[in-house]
Amino acid sequence: SFVAGTIATIGLAFLSPYLVDIAVRFGPEDYFALMCVAFVTVSATFGDSPVRGLTSLFVGLTLGLVGIDKLTGQARLAFGVPELLDGVEVTTLAVGLFAVGEALYVASRRHHTEEKIEAVKGSLWMTREDWKRSWKPWLRGTAFGFPIGALPAGGAEIPTFLSYSAEKRLTKYPEQFGKGAIEGVAGPEAANNASAAGTLVPLLTLGLPTSATAAMMLAGFQQYGLNPGPLLFAERPDLVWGLIASLFIANTMLLVLNLPLVGLWVRLLKIPTPWLYAGILVFATMGTIAAKPSVVELSMLAGFGVLGFLMRRFDFPIAPVVVGLILGPIAESQLRRALAISLGDPMTLLQSPISATLLVVALIALIAPFILKGLGRFKANED
Repeated sequence: SFVAGTIATIGLAFLSPYLVDIAVRFGPEDYFALMCVAFVTVSATFGDSPVRGLTSLFVGLTLGLVGIDKLTGQARLAFGVPELLDGVEVTTLAVGLFAVGEALYVASRRHHTEEKIEAVKGSLWMTREDWKRSWKPWLRGTAFGFPIGALPAGGAEIPTFLSYSAEKRLTKYPEQFGKGAIEGVAGPEAANNASAAGTLVPLLTLGLPTSATAAMMLAGFQQYGLNPGPLLFAERPDLVWGLIASLFIANTMLLVLNLPLVGLWVRLLKIPTPWLYAGILVFATMGTIAAKPSVVELSMLAGFGVLGFLMRRFDFPIAPVVVGLILGPIAESQLRRALAISLGDPMTLLQSPISATLLVVALIALIAPFILKGLGRFKANED
C-alpha cells in the first residue's frame, strides 16, 4: 500500500496540470455530458444489476431536486417543510445510508453467521524472499490501480481483481494461492491503494467523483464553498498542492501506524458487535445534531437509515444514491446553462465534439450490460 500509494501520488502530481489544461476547454454542454457518463457508469458498476443501480441513481437524483430552485426561486419537493428548503444535506444522507443502515443490517443478521477472529501469526517483518516475491506485484498492481481508479466509476474493485488474476497466472507458486501466497496480497493491495490516488485525478481536475469516497470528499469541499475543477488549481493552488503533499505524509503514517500496531488493531475486533454498532449509532446521531440541530434532520437520518437497510437487504447499491444527490444539481445547472446559451436548442448537446462523444459513450455504457446479459441468456438457452 505504501509503495503503490507513493507512486500513484507522484502520478497525480504530474498528470493533474495536463488534465486541467484539457478541462478548461469544457463548455456547459460538455460538463453535462460528462455527468451523464458518470451517472451511467456508476449505476452500472456498483451492484449486480444495472436496473438496480439505475434505480438507486434516480433516488439520489430525486433527493437532489429537494429545495429551492436556484433559477426560478420556487420550492421543489419541500411539502411545506421549511427545513427542506435548503435541500437534503449530503452528510445526513451518507451517515444514514452507510452508518445507520449498515448498523441495522448487521444487527438483523447477527444470528445468521458466526464470526471467527484469527490471531496474528508469524513475524511482522518481511524476509528477503518476501521482498523478492513482492516488488513486481507492487508495480503491476500500481499499473492496474492508478489508471482504472481515475476512470468514471473505475473504483478499487476492478483493478484489485485484475491484479489478483494476473498474479495468479504469473506466479511460480500457484499451489500457494488461496493459502497465503504473498503475491496474492501484495498485488491487490497495491492496486487498491493506487486506485485511491487515481480517483483524485478526475475529482480535482473535473470535479467528478468516481467512487463513494470521492463523492464524500466532493461534499466536504462544497461544505466549505469550494468547487473542485480546473479553476480550483488557479484560485486555490495552496489547497490543491497541500492536499497532494498530505498524501505523501498519509502514506508514511500508514506505514508507521500499521506495522508496529497491527496487534492492537486486531484486538479491536474483539469488541462485542452490539457495543460497536451502538456506538456508531450514537456518534451518527450526535454528528447530525451538531451539524444541523433539527427534529426534521434527525427524522431524515432515521428515514435514510431504514432506506439504507432495505437497500442492503434487497441488494441495491448505495453509492449511486450519494453520487446522484451530489452531481444531480450540478448536471441540472450545466444543462440549463447550455440551453440558455443556445436559446433553448437541445441540439447544442450534440454540436460540440466533446459532448457528442461523451453522450455516445454514456449510451453505450447504458445499453451494453443489457445486451451482454441477453447474449448470455441466449447462449445458455442454446446449450
